[in-house]
Amino acid sequence: MEKLFALHDSYISLVPMEFTRSLMDQIDWNSRLIGIKGPKGVGKSTMMQQYIRKNFKAGDRHVLYCSADAGYFTDHTLVDTATRFVQSGGTHLFIDEIHKYDNWSRELKEIYDLFRGLHVVVSGSSLIRFNDGKSDLSRRLVEYEMPGLSFREYLWFETGVRFEPFSLGELLAEPARYCTEVVRRIRPLEHFSNYLKAGYYPFYFEEKGVYQNKVQSVVNYIIESELTAYRNLEVGNTRKVKALLQVLAQMVPYQVDISKISRNIGIQRPTTLKYMKNLEEAKLIRRLFTDLESTSDLQKPDKILLDNPNLIYTLSSVPPEIGTVRECYFCSQLAGAGHVVEYGGLKSGDFRIDHRQIIEVGGPDKGFSQVKGKEEGYVAADGIESAVFRKVPLWAFGFLY
Repeated sequence: MEKLFALHDSYISLVPMEFTRSLMDQIDWNSRLIGIKGPKGVGKSTMMQQYIRKNFKAGDRHVLYCSADAGYFTDHTLVDTATRFVQSGGTHLFIDEIHKYDNWSRELKEIYDLFRGLHVVVSGSSLIRFNDGKSDLSRRLVEYEMPGLSFREYLWFETGVRFEPFSLGELLAEPARYCTEVVRRIRPLEHFSNYLKAGYYPFYFEEKGVYQNKVQSVVNYIIESELTAYRNLEVGNTRKVKALLQVLAQMVPYQVDISKISRNIGIQRPTTLKYMKNLEEAKLIRRLFTDLESTSDLQKPDKILLDNPNLIYTLSSVPPEIGTVRECYFCSQLAGAGHVVEYGGLKSGDFRIDHRQIIEVGGPDKGFSQVKGKEEGYVAADGIESAVFRKVPLWAFGFLY
């Protein structure tokens, strides 16, 4: 155990505390078992370490942070570790990278049932499923999804100017008021274009000059390591999945031709649809449907976007279409705030949010023809600083989380 505590002390003492993610304030840390999912690079480890440093004194042995891929666990089990920790008076156990430990769900269930006074927080890949298999944790575990930085968080990290998030309902009800409050303190458009290219992943602030290289490394890791390990992707097909991702990065969103894509990368249509589902689970792409309630796993999506615009600028070998970038940004911010995003269809606005609002995304001159007659129809317009009637600046949707 002393080896784990030595690593714990090193991690906690070095974690930066200047900025924290908004998700930290949304988690109910009193829950007995918490699971935090998210793609590599969004800051799960940092947030767990920051919470410990904020809430426990240095050297406090009632809390332990460890990573499930540490060498210690080659000859120690999670259950044995938890047992010794509790016997020594431990009350809060944080386990990072839980997906890298075999039989993690079974042992977490055993720990939960054995030690009722122990609070356990685990983090893992977007691909792990807490309700899978014989050790279903869904009734025991409270699950949270961690996205990358919102535009609001990016502005705080980049400029030091902090804003509180506002809800979608508040923004759409009084867009001029909320936009004016922001513009009074900062010029959002000055920073918006850079956020679209770089800034979704927090490691941007560590080494800005090699940001896109690091994003590419994250993509490679997810495909080569996580998809092969957790979705049974054949190692020989990893290059084809990378080719698929590059095709999607350069594709105009309304041109969804699965058969053509399959021919271009040399795989069968059903396999392409399977890989797309896996890439969405890994938070690399976003499949959009006109009706989520009636979709199946291998149904052709009505629109496909990458998960966030930074991926477009990293993976596309040609200059991205600005319309694609705008839509990608809009969807990533709405989904990151927990909203349900559906494709609006050809006869309506671009997107339907929570089965209610219809929102058309476009440039500064975008009109209302696509949302005409819609009681809750809005335009999200790029290139404008303030709201006019139901035309809301696109950047403002980045303040929802």
